Amino acid sequence: MFAPPPVVRTEVFATLPEAYRNPPKRSEWLEGQPGGNPTHSLLEGPSFDRAGNLYLVDIPFGRVFRLSPAGDWSLIADYDGEPNGLKIHRDGRILIADYKNGIVELDPQSGSVTPVLQRVQLERLKAVNDLVFASNGDLYFTDQGLTGLHDPTGRVFCLRADGRVDCLLDNVPSPNGIALSPDESHLYVAVTRANAVWRVPLMPHGRVAKVHNFIQLSGGGGPDGLAVDAEGGLIVCHIGLGVVWRFTARGEPSLRIESCAGLHNTNVAFGGPERRHLFITESESGSILRAELEVPGLRLFSHA
Repeated sequence: MFAPPPVVRTEVFATLPEAYRNPPKRSEWLEGQPGGNPTHSLLEGPSFDRAGNLYLVDIPFGRVFRLSPAGDWSLIADYDGEPNGLKIHRDGRILIADYKNGIVELDPQSGSVTPVLQRVQLERLKAVNDLVFASNGDLYFTDQGLTGLHDPTGRVFCLRADGRVDCLLDNVPSPNGIALSPDESHLYVAVTRANAVWRVPLMPHGRVAKVHNFIQLSGGGGPDGLAVDAEGGLIVCHIGLGVVWRFTARGEPSLRIESCAGLHNTNVAFGGPERRHLFITESESGSILRAELEVPGLRLFSHA
């Protein structure tokens, strides 16, 4: 359908130290998931603070790490949770989509977490996965649980800045990564078990309309983390294939970013000088990969 896009190579920026691998505690998350996940850790949720530190989570063992610009690791939190996604608000607050505990806030100084949202209209969330902030403070997040084509009941919510909660979608077979277009007129949602990315127009009064299948992938395990660049291009982690794709705002593949370490590319964040590098959590090897996205004529760095 499309010509093969140019290939971008990656390099290993940092690797999880051996001292942090295989912690001596049980992981209910690993025991309850379908097979194929790494057991030493599972890195996800990369997000940069204003000082250039990279925060990331380890889902099965309830840990949050901070990686300095020089590549030095620090354990920031070790708690009874399953942190799946992490985003840093522009005011410095760190919110986590915790598979076990819902939406929580992290205090990076003490390592403590406090609940933000555990129930909606008295009902428990299935198990949240990823999140993204709008410029007005609204928080969009996916509620994935163990949904899939056999049970297409995953949900997408918006936690408004004023505390209201809207359910935007309730029929998604495994909603995962989530991103906003630069003008915030629509959401992108990675629908992992359908191997697709949906485009979700955002209407007034908290409604959505004419949701459609924007990108259909094949192979691997499906799309995971998403990000949007300054040109409106969509970055898609294709887990199980060892590839991160870049699609234009029209949905055409424009770059194939290949992993140099493993096939479990879970999520991405723009960082480095002027945010011109793409950092990728590669969970099979427990590494952070880095790719330079300097392409003539395009501004591919983050729009945030």
